[in-house]
Amino acid sequence: MKSEVNFKYLMLLTIVAALGGVLFGFDIAIITGANPFLEIHFDLDEHGLGLGTSALLFGCIPGAIIAGRITDIYGRRKILMVVAILFAVTTLLTGLSPTFEFYVIIRFLGGLAVGAASLLSPMYISEVAISSVRGRLVSVYQLSIVIGILISYLINFLMRNLDNNWRLMFISGVVPSTLFFILLFFVPETPRFLFKKGLKDKAYEILKKIGGQHNADREFKEIENSFSASKVNWKELFGPKMQRLMFVGFGLAVFVQMSGVNAVIDYAPKILQGAGWDIDAQLFGTFGLGIVNVTFTFISIWAIDKFGRKPLYLIGSAGMTIALLILSYLSIVDKFEGALVFWTCMLYLAFFASCIGPVFWTLISEIFPNKVRGTAMSIPVFTQWFFNALMVLVFPIYFVNFRSATFIAIAIMAFLQFLFTYKFVPETKGKSLEEIEKFWGV
Repeated sequence: MKSEVNFKYLMLLTIVAALGGVLFGFDIAIITGANPFLEIHFDLDEHGLGLGTSALLFGCIPGAIIAGRITDIYGRRKILMVVAILFAVTTLLTGLSPTFEFYVIIRFLGGLAVGAASLLSPMYISEVAISSVRGRLVSVYQLSIVIGILISYLINFLMRNLDNNWRLMFISGVVPSTLFFILLFFVPETPRFLFKKGLKDKAYEILKKIGGQHNADREFKEIENSFSASKVNWKELFGPKMQRLMFVGFGLAVFVQMSGVNAVIDYAPKILQGAGWDIDAQLFGTFGLGIVNVTFTFISIWAIDKFGRKPLYLIGSAGMTIALLILSYLSIVDKFEGALVFWTCMLYLAFFASCIGPVFWTLISEIFPNKVRGTAMSIPVFTQWFFNALMVLVFPIYFVNFRSATFIAIAIMAFLQFLFTYKFVPETKGKSLEEIEKFWGV
């Protein structure tokens, strides 16, 4: 029997929603190449550098919480439109910053948009995707993040010799933000949100357009059964019924950031500077790391629905641990120099991109119940942004003063991520969102 799934339409919805990931990746990584020039322009020390770099990430924390709550009220699509506008305004104002204080405030406000997008885009994709390819489609979101990072690295490199280069780097973000806003007019609200709001006929029509009548009938019945179950409220998210589920989401969020990926992404030039590279080589090398990030994300897209979420997470955690131990060893024996540091950073990012990054966003968009997905998902998203901000705030200080100990500490967190995944994280491959919900018994 020929598949009724409308893959072209499904990919359209996925790509538009994933543009939120492009903006996410662009905004968190454009600072990477701007930092060497910001340090000079605002005369920053390591503490100022950490504050300026982490300001956006601290803004992501309330952004994720606020978006998680209001998306369950107003929907995924409308809030994504607000996010696109906020992206455009804050990237423009960041580039026009007259003082460092103004810069920090605007970067914090920009973080509201990044935090919201990090929750809403994968949620939208997971709620429109069919179960057999949901992992791959949500992985497209992670691919869009690393593409955004790569674009920002390329802009950093191309603009490095221009006057007011760091200002132009930030202002260039207005272009993808505007494109995202326009394209959102061409996609619908998710069927699960429409069902929740009582628009069942409209929800069914979208399900039918995506997967055909047979798939729509099956999914519609599963969604109906899911929403007919007893309602889970905010207080119950932390009660006995949801305790195990929230623990898994929280643990995944802590370890994905404390294993250091955004320290490497945001401070790649700083790390390469520590290895003796000049500014042109630092920015070109950072662009090379971005290419690795994108290339190996394709492996995850191919593997996630073939081999499952858990095996990839275990392989990635083990590989990252080994790479971090190599960096710590190079620091201890005073060989932290030249190409070996660069290749080890490449190895670290290859394991993260192929095994961890896409799988993390897939898991946290899958595991929560339909009735409270936005609110519940905001907890791990909030958590990962908090630990992301903390890591990025302190990394330049510890890297300069305690380099080997810094990499050892991050390696320990990567190993703990391996143990946590092995013990607590279930496999969700090939299951509908409603089947996953039944597994948790909520």
